[in-house]
Amino acid sequence: MVRTSPSSQHSRPATHGLARVISKRGHASRSQAEAMVREGRVAVDGRIVTDPEARTAAGAAITVDGSPVEAAAKIHLMLNKPRGLVTTRNDPEGRRTVYSCLEGLELPHVAPVGRLDMASEGLLLFTNDTVWANAVLDGPGAPLKTYHVKIDRPPDDALVAALQRGVKDAGEHLAARSVRSLREGVRNAWLEIVLDEGRNRHIRRLLAAFGIETLRLVRVAIGPLELGTLAKGAVRPLTAEEIAALAGNTFPPQGR
Repeated sequence: MVRTSPSSQHSRPATHGLARVISKRGHASRSQAEAMVREGRVAVDGRIVTDPEARTAAGAAITVDGSPVEAAAKIHLMLNKPRGLVTTRNDPEGRRTVYSCLEGLELPHVAPVGRLDMASEGLLLFTNDTVWANAVLDGPGAPLKTYHVKIDRPPDDALVAALQRGVKDAGEHLAARSVRSLREGVRNAWLEIVLDEGRNRHIRRLLAAFGIETLRLVRVAIGPLELGTLAKGAVRPLTAEEIAALAGNTFPPQGR
């Protein structure tokens, strides 16, 4: 029997499922890549492969319809999402999606980092950098998310405290990291609500548990990144400093 030494085992290139490798190169989403492979459109090192989970080295020569699939440059974008758009690429009900804001841009496949529901608006990130996206969403230093929320009544101290304590809803504990009043009228008010986690329709469900209607919801910041004056529906690339800060890293001084 020929034994493989530990050193030779460690030198083997890492492999992943073929669809995942295609997706990580920014060519398509994971589900799109799986469909391409099953349709027989993908070759690895010159051979057609129809199993999306076939183990594939990160550096393998991959083609789709005969065209090479090269690793795309890392893209990191921010969008001021308008109300009424769905955060998905394709909507079975035919509604407009956030990708309509990216039309005309020469981009590889990018995906939203998290979601904003159809009625919500504001800061939404896009990237093809899955490692960075995971750090922003779920990393140990994942940034806080800040929202400005219009509600159907003026708040009192008891409501603010209750929102911060939270409630149980559909088996999930929903709470705000912090809540403060921005401005109040006779019949409504604007709150600043900060979350340290993001569950599906988190703020709307939290407010509804106390009989409060959400009239408008705008995400204005993710960690240190602020929506600022970016026009509704407009997109801009993040700076290197912003990319590093959102992932919880310290950006090195220029010149290093």
